[in-house]
Amino acid sequence: MDRNPSPPPPSRDEKEHEETAGGDCIGSTVYSKHWLFGVLSGLIQIVRPQNTKSGSDDEEQQMELDEEMENEICRVWDMSMDEDVALFLQEFKAPDIFMGVLARSKCPRLREICVGILGNMACFQEICVSISSDKNLGQVLLHCLYDSDPPTLLETSRLLLTCLSQTEVASVWVERIREQPAIYDSICFIMSSSTNVDLLVKVGEVVDKLFDLDEKLMLEWIRNGVAQPLGQLQEDSEEQPVFRIVPCVLEAAKQLRSENPEGLDVYMHILQLLTTVDDGIQAIVQCPDTGKDTWTLLFDLVCHEFCQFDDPPIILQEQKTVLASIFSVLSAIYASQADQEHLKTEKVDLPLIDSLIRVLQNMEDCQKKLENSAESNQEENKKSDPTQYDFHLKILKDISCEFLSNIFQALTKETVAQGLKEGQLSKQKCSSAFQNLLPFYSPVVEDFIKILHEVDNVLADDLQESFPTLKDQA
Repeated sequence: MDRNPSPPPPSRDEKEHEETAGGDCIGSTVYSKHWLFGVLSGLIQIVRPQNTKSGSDDEEQQMELDEEMENEICRVWDMSMDEDVALFLQEFKAPDIFMGVLARSKCPRLREICVGILGNMACFQEICVSISSDKNLGQVLLHCLYDSDPPTLLETSRLLLTCLSQTEVASVWVERIREQPAIYDSICFIMSSSTNVDLLVKVGEVVDKLFDLDEKLMLEWIRNGVAQPLGQLQEDSEEQPVFRIVPCVLEAAKQLRSENPEGLDVYMHILQLLTTVDDGIQAIVQCPDTGKDTWTLLFDLVCHEFCQFDDPPIILQEQKTVLASIFSVLSAIYASQADQEHLKTEKVDLPLIDSLIRVLQNMEDCQKKLENSAESNQEENKKSDPTQYDFHLKILKDISCEFLSNIFQALTKETVAQGLKEGQLSKQKCSSAFQNLLPFYSPVVEDFIKILHEVDNVLADDLQESFPTLKDQA
């Protein structure tokens, strides 16, 4: 024979077993419907009021989760990342079961897992819309933001961020959050006091998304704690804090500074969003301590931490978004008359000029690499402007040039002389600055050249020779 003989046909019992097994599978997965029914039924039994006993013993019992049940519900948590499983859970009304758990159970681990499963399910648009349209479930989930358990808070924030990222339902969640002012206090408390890095990052992403979605809500949160008194809470407890958004954001940023650069990027972007409205800028600078703390942190980041002289130019690719946010906020504070005196006494001009020019120089190196890479790829040769390859680098360049021009306008003869002496305004650095500032900031460069002629006429003439458009300004 050329091949092995065919296997005998299956018996009737084997056929029935295969059909039963296949019918028990959820969608195209190998997960069992029957097993999942059993786990969900077990959850129902846990939170059934008639099955609970009165007294402290029962309360202690509710705080812990049976190991076998925990393992099974954690399997459901993992399974819920599969769309077929998530849809089956939705069809079986699992969100209602989880809502019951969240409303009644005092077990932190069980609450965390249930919110986590809902978070996985919400990753699928159809289910996200369904969950979001359930007002009662929405209220229960938002109430989880008042929880004292960090893992539950983390999963709640993850779920909320998922829903806010869905355009169909984002406005629903924004409105619900606006209707619950206590959420502001809870989020501010987390930002100002938590040491849980993952939680701080996720809460920051939620705040960043909220502010990006709804300027009205951002304004409400800016004003909350700035102009409003403590109210009834103050009467109940003199120790009740008044949370202000900027100090809370700063505290979280300080916590994340060395532990999570991506998280720091999120909080710097929150500050940048705040500066897009006048109230936000005032919230930063109107309080001397807040203005000083903000300036000190951001100034230290750009002058002593990011894009340093011994860093390779390519580091800018990793730091471009956070640097854009930091420079944007510093520029807004610098331009604010409310904080000008503080800035003048701190002699910040030259260190900032040094940092800004270094960023622009590194950017030139990055763009050359991008350009060289494009030349090696025939399909990319059509793009003539290297900055088009990287939108974020272009944003950083625009912000850096605007900020640098503002500082140049404030330079005095004495500061220029000091900069030449200390090296921040060398010929090479001035050339790099001019190359980026011209032609959009020509008047600023021309005024600087006039001052430079008074300090170092030879250097001024050399720079004018290098930039013909400035020759007529001698």
